[in-house]
Amino acid sequence: MTSSTTLPNRIAQYWALTKPRVTSLAVFCAIIGMFLATPEIPSWKLVLPAILGIWLLAGAAFAVNCLVECEIDARMARTARRPMARGEISASQTVIFSSILGGGGMVVLYHFVNPLTMWLTVATFVGYAVIYTMILKPATPQNIVIGGLSGAMPPALGWAAIANDVPMQAWLLVLIIFVWTPPHFWALAMYRRDDYAQSGLPMLPITHGPEFTRFHIWLYTIALTATTALPFAVHMSGLIYLLSVLVLDGIFLWYAWQIYRHYTDLIARKTFTFSIIYLSLLFAALLVDHYLKF
Repeated sequence: MTSSTTLPNRIAQYWALTKPRVTSLAVFCAIIGMFLATPEIPSWKLVLPAILGIWLLAGAAFAVNCLVECEIDARMARTARRPMARGEISASQTVIFSSILGGGGMVVLYHFVNPLTMWLTVATFVGYAVIYTMILKPATPQNIVIGGLSGAMPPALGWAAIANDVPMQAWLLVLIIFVWTPPHFWALAMYRRDDYAQSGLPMLPITHGPEFTRFHIWLYTIALTATTALPFAVHMSGLIYLLSVLVLDGIFLWYAWQIYRHYTDLIARKTFTFSIIYLSLLFAALLVDHYLKF
């Protein structure tokens, strides 16, 4: 057995197929939805299997994404080291791996959480792995906008796991991630535009140019600022959240303005990095406010 096929390396290769950093952010947002769904601390008997089931199906969706985009990934510096792009894992192995993860996630959610959460998570899997990855992403520069709903679903999945319902408050959380996705991803596409030009994907900076993309990052960040005020406006959250989101939105708006009026690849990279921190802190503020509301 060569060093590239030792058991630890093989495990690492399969682990990479699940895009663990992206999966972790999705699961974190789902956990926030779980805790916001009830005024009390939710039961670990629901939380733990919900986390496991959502993680398994998210990992399965990302594995399918790696399968479909392996040739594209191989042409891009950012993704060329992914296992399928390097030919370390075959298509059949990826299909089997994704099927095991997805099937396991469905079983866990159906039997240990509730059928609503399972079906919503399966719909999210289809939305990301099929509708976004296979249909929208190679077809339109608005792929990240139209397909963003599947990536925005985790808070609703977490809410459904605890409450067996998805009320308006859960959809507000989904809306926040939906509006956050374009400025987050287009900032990445701006400083990786040469990569995307080689990939053949119709990303906005390639099809409509950098200036058009910069302006739309600015517009969507303004829209995000308005959207993140909604939880306070509908009395879902209190002053802790409001003060937190004012600071976070102020910083994000500053970054977006710098991209629009004083663009450099460095500011785009910093904006992309901050956007991840922004979403994590915003949802953490919602959680703190939920239990310390005043």
